[in-house]
Amino acid sequence: MARARTGVRALGAVLAAVLGASLVGCSSTGGKRAEDARKAQAAAGKAAVNTPRWTFAMVTHSGDGDTFWDIVQNGAKQAAAKDNINFLHAHSDEGQQQAQLVDSYISKKVDGLIVTLAKPDAMKSVVAKARKAGIPVITVNSGSEQSKAYGALTHIGQDETIAGEAVGDELDARGRKKALCVLHEQGNVGHEQRCAGARKTFGGEMQSLYVDGTNMPDVQASIEAKLQADRSIDSVVTLGAPFADAAVQAKESAGAKAEIDTFDLNAKVAEALRQGTLGFAVDQQPYLQGYQAVDLLWLYRYNADVLGGGRPVLTGPQIITDKDAAELQEYTERGTR
Repeated sequence: MARARTGVRALGAVLAAVLGASLVGCSSTGGKRAEDARKAQAAAGKAAVNTPRWTFAMVTHSGDGDTFWDIVQNGAKQAAAKDNINFLHAHSDEGQQQAQLVDSYISKKVDGLIVTLAKPDAMKSVVAKARKAGIPVITVNSGSEQSKAYGALTHIGQDETIAGEAVGDELDARGRKKALCVLHEQGNVGHEQRCAGARKTFGGEMQSLYVDGTNMPDVQASIEAKLQADRSIDSVVTLGAPFADAAVQAKESAGAKAEIDTFDLNAKVAEALRQGTLGFAVDQQPYLQGYQAVDLLWLYRYNADVLGGGRPVLTGPQIITDKDAAELQEYTERGTR
């Protein structure tokens, strides 16, 4: 009898193993099919959910032609397609005009708003108006310090002061002694925080240079003039990827030896890092800012979920160097990093 029971147990073990293997095979095949179907669905721009087709609007402080905001939009649009969201977008680098755009979306009774608070004083009343109208608001990129006080559900982005401090530390690690922080948008509190943070941790001297970010030839000429006037500047830090190239051109025209570093990442910056034209970049993952903002609004409308626990959801900073550039270049070229 003992032998019979042993045999039964052995047979049971064999059957369990066979059944388990078959289930694994089915699961593996089913999982692959499900993943292939999901990818095909995403490529076709079809929703992955059957929730109502809510309308979310994003209003940012960006100017025309800023590749950073193209990446933010790419993330927002992909999340919107997945979440069955009608996505609207508008922008203005003038605070009052940005507020007016938000007000127009409130009048259209959108189901959710995503805004930036680069110029928070101009946006305070209109964000309050949205909340009074029952429209949930998420802030992205700029305004982490004001977001909660203004009534936003959460803020998605990097802490600009912490990001600046990371730059100061990196400059020290590279042995820099005199840096130039180039601010391309007057009145942008986030930009001021970046330079202030870098100045706080940098062991050398850091100067600020204000330029007109809507006029790239002026940006280049201003940096060039500064480098010609002060040959002791050994590092130039721009606050946006499009301005890094202007700084590189200014350096060459001035015959300067300063290292060019920048905030933010795009395909051109990744290539410049790989070639050694740029020293480092500070990535705050703008794709995540757009994607997460739409996704979190959807989660709030669908399930009353709020991420962050009252604190900002951080997407950066991450210091990117030539060692990282090759790995990230594929993603920058497709517009997601």
